[in-house]
Amino acid sequence: MAHDVAALAAELIDMAAADHRASVLANSDDPAEQLEWRRLTVRHGDRLAEVMAEYGWPTAESVGEEAARGAWLIAQHADRQLDVQRWALRLMEQAVSAGAAGPRELAFLRDRTLVNEGRKQVYGTQIAGVREGAPVPWPCEEPERMDELRAASGIEPFAEYVAQFAI
Repeated sequence: MAHDVAALAAELIDMAAADHRASVLANSDDPAEQLEWRRLTVRHGDRLAEVMAEYGWPTAESVGEEAARGAWLIAQHADRQLDVQRWALRLMEQAVSAGAAGPRELAFLRDRTLVNEGRKQVYGTQIAGVREGAPVPWPCEEPERMDELRAASGIEPFAEYVAQFAI
Protein backbone atom coordinates (compact mmCIF):
# COMPACT_ATOMS: atom_id res chain seq x y z
CA MET A 1 0.00 0.00 0.00
CA ALA A 2 2.82 2.42 0.85
CA HIS A 3 4.24 1.95 -2.64
CA ASP A 4 0.80 2.66 -4.14
CA VAL A 5 0.56 5.92 -2.17
CA ALA A 6 4.08 6.96 -3.18
CA ALA A 7 3.26 6.24 -6.82
CA LEU A 8 0.00 8.17 -6.50
CA ALA A 9 1.81 11.13 -4.95
CA ALA A 10 4.33 11.17 -7.80
CA GLU A 11 1.51 10.91 -10.36
CA LEU A 12 -0.41 13.85 -8.82
CA ILE A 13 2.76 15.96 -8.75
CA ASP A 14 3.46 15.12 -12.41
CA MET A 15 -0.13 15.95 -13.37
CA ALA A 16 0.06 19.32 -11.60
CA ALA A 17 3.35 20.11 -13.37
CA ALA A 18 1.78 19.25 -16.74
CA ASP A 19 -1.19 21.46 -15.83
CA HIS A 20 1.13 24.39 -15.03
CA ARG A 21 3.02 23.96 -18.30
CA ALA A 22 -0.17 23.70 -20.38
CA SER A 23 -2.17 26.44 -18.63
CA VAL A 24 -0.82 29.06 -21.05
CA LEU A 25 -2.88 27.30 -23.74
CA ALA A 26 -6.20 27.88 -21.92
CA ASN A 27 -6.71 31.34 -23.42
CA SER A 28 -4.69 30.88 -26.58
CA ASP A 29 -5.86 32.47 -29.83
CA ASP A 30 -5.24 29.08 -31.46
CA PRO A 31 -8.27 26.75 -31.14
CA ALA A 32 -5.98 23.70 -31.43
CA GLU A 33 -4.03 24.87 -28.37
CA GLN A 34 -7.25 25.53 -26.43
CA LEU A 35 -8.41 22.03 -27.33
CA GLU A 36 -5.09 20.60 -26.12
CA TRP A 37 -5.68 22.33 -22.74
CA ARG A 38 -9.25 21.02 -22.54
CA ARG A 39 -8.13 17.47 -23.33
CA LEU A 40 -5.46 17.62 -20.63
CA THR A 41 -7.85 18.91 -17.96
CA VAL A 42 -10.47 16.29 -18.85
CA ARG A 43 -7.88 13.50 -18.77
CA HIS A 44 -6.71 14.76 -15.38
CA GLY A 45 -10.30 15.14 -14.12
CA ASP A 46 -11.07 11.56 -15.13
CA ARG A 47 -7.97 10.32 -13.29
CA LEU A 48 -8.81 12.39 -10.20
CA ALA A 49 -12.27 10.76 -10.14
CA GLU A 50 -10.58 7.33 -10.12
CA VAL A 51 -8.27 8.46 -7.31
CA MET A 52 -11.17 9.81 -5.23
CA ALA A 53 -13.12 6.56 -5.75
CA GLU A 54 -10.16 4.49 -4.52
CA TYR A 55 -8.53 6.70 -1.87
CA GLY A 56 -10.97 9.50 -1.02
CA TRP A 57 -9.55 13.02 -1.01
CA PRO A 58 -5.73 13.00 -1.35
CA THR A 59 -4.72 14.89 1.81
CA ALA A 60 -1.25 16.14 2.71
CA GLU A 61 -1.15 13.47 5.41
CA SER A 62 -1.84 10.69 2.91
CA VAL A 63 0.14 11.81 -0.18
CA GLY A 64 2.24 14.78 0.97
CA GLU A 65 1.72 18.53 0.68
CA GLU A 66 2.80 18.92 -2.96
CA ALA A 67 0.66 16.03 -4.23
CA ALA A 68 -2.36 17.21 -2.21
CA ARG A 69 -1.98 20.67 -3.76
CA GLY A 70 -1.76 18.98 -7.16
CA ALA A 71 -5.05 17.17 -6.55
CA TRP A 72 -6.66 20.48 -5.63
CA LEU A 73 -5.31 22.13 -8.82
CA ILE A 74 -6.66 19.29 -10.94
CA ALA A 75 -10.09 19.66 -9.32
CA GLN A 76 -9.92 23.43 -9.76
CA HIS A 77 -9.32 23.03 -13.50
CA ALA A 78 -11.94 20.28 -14.07
CA ASP A 79 -14.26 23.01 -15.36
CA ARG A 80 -15.97 20.81 -17.94
CA GLN A 81 -16.58 18.01 -15.41
CA LEU A 82 -18.87 19.53 -12.82
CA ASP A 83 -19.59 16.10 -11.33
CA VAL A 84 -15.86 15.69 -10.59
CA GLN A 85 -15.60 19.24 -9.23
CA ARG A 86 -18.64 18.79 -6.99
CA TRP A 87 -17.34 15.46 -5.71
CA ALA A 88 -13.90 16.94 -5.00
CA LEU A 89 -15.60 19.85 -3.21
CA ARG A 90 -17.60 17.48 -0.97
CA LEU A 91 -14.54 15.39 -0.13
CA MET A 92 -12.42 18.47 0.46
CA GLU A 93 -15.10 19.95 2.76
CA GLN A 94 -14.92 16.76 4.84
CA ALA A 95 -11.11 16.92 4.87
CA VAL A 96 -11.17 20.57 6.01
CA SER A 97 -13.69 19.71 8.75
CA ALA A 98 -11.33 16.94 9.90
CA GLY A 99 -8.37 19.34 9.85
CA ALA A 100 -6.74 17.41 6.99
CA ALA A 101 -6.98 20.12 4.30
CA GLY A 102 -6.82 23.91 4.19
CA PRO A 103 -9.76 26.32 4.07
CA ARG A 104 -8.01 28.56 1.51
CA GLU A 105 -7.96 25.91 -1.25
CA LEU A 106 -11.50 24.89 -0.33
CA ALA A 107 -12.69 28.50 -0.77
CA PHE A 108 -11.12 28.68 -4.25
CA LEU A 109 -12.71 25.35 -5.26
CA ARG A 110 -16.09 26.40 -3.85
CA ASP A 111 -16.03 29.65 -5.88
CA ARG A 112 -14.87 27.86 -9.03
CA THR A 113 -17.63 25.27 -8.73
CA LEU A 114 -20.29 27.92 -8.03
CA VAL A 115 -19.24 29.96 -11.07
CA ASN A 116 -19.24 26.82 -13.25
CA GLU A 117 -22.80 26.15 -12.04
CA GLY A 118 -23.81 29.66 -13.12
CA ARG A 119 -24.14 30.85 -9.52
CA LYS A 120 -22.64 33.75 -7.59
CA GLN A 121 -19.34 33.05 -5.87
CA VAL A 122 -18.65 33.63 -2.17
CA TYR A 123 -15.00 34.71 -1.87
CA GLY A 124 -14.33 36.63 -5.09
CA THR A 125 -11.54 34.29 -6.16
CA GLN A 126 -12.74 33.86 -9.74
CA ILE A 127 -12.03 36.66 -12.18
CA ALA A 128 -14.49 37.18 -15.04
CA GLY A 129 -12.34 39.54 -17.07
CA VAL A 130 -10.57 42.88 -17.13
CA ARG A 131 -12.29 46.25 -17.34
CA GLU A 132 -10.24 49.42 -17.78
CA GLY A 133 -7.11 47.53 -16.77
CA ALA A 134 -8.60 46.18 -13.53
CA PRO A 135 -9.57 42.53 -12.91
CA VAL A 136 -13.30 42.14 -12.29
CA PRO A 137 -14.60 39.21 -10.23
CA TRP A 138 -17.56 37.11 -11.19
CA PRO A 139 -20.61 38.30 -9.18
CA CYS A 140 -20.48 37.54 -5.45
CA GLU A 141 -23.32 36.58 -3.12
CA GLU A 142 -22.34 39.21 -0.55
CA PRO A 143 -19.82 41.61 -2.13
CA GLU A 144 -19.80 43.82 0.98
CA ARG A 145 -18.59 40.83 3.07
CA MET A 146 -16.14 39.46 0.51
CA ASP A 147 -12.93 40.54 2.29
CA GLU A 148 -14.27 39.39 5.68
CA LEU A 149 -15.10 35.95 4.24
CA ARG A 150 -11.73 35.83 2.45
CA ALA A 151 -9.90 36.58 5.70
CA ALA A 152 -11.79 33.81 7.51
CA SER A 153 -10.45 31.35 4.91
CA GLY A 154 -6.90 32.68 4.94
CA ILE A 155 -7.17 34.60 1.66
CA GLU A 156 -5.67 38.04 1.26
CA PRO A 157 -8.00 41.04 0.65
CA PHE A 158 -9.38 41.27 -2.88
CA ALA A 159 -7.34 44.38 -3.74
CA GLU A 160 -4.09 42.59 -2.82
CA TYR A 161 -5.14 39.47 -4.69
CA VAL A 162 -5.87 41.28 -7.95
CA ALA A 163 -2.72 43.41 -7.70
CA GLN A 164 -0.77 40.32 -8.74
CA PHE A 165 -2.72 40.28 -12.03
CA ALA A 166 -1.92 43.93 -12.77
CA ILE A 167 -2.24 44.54 -16.48
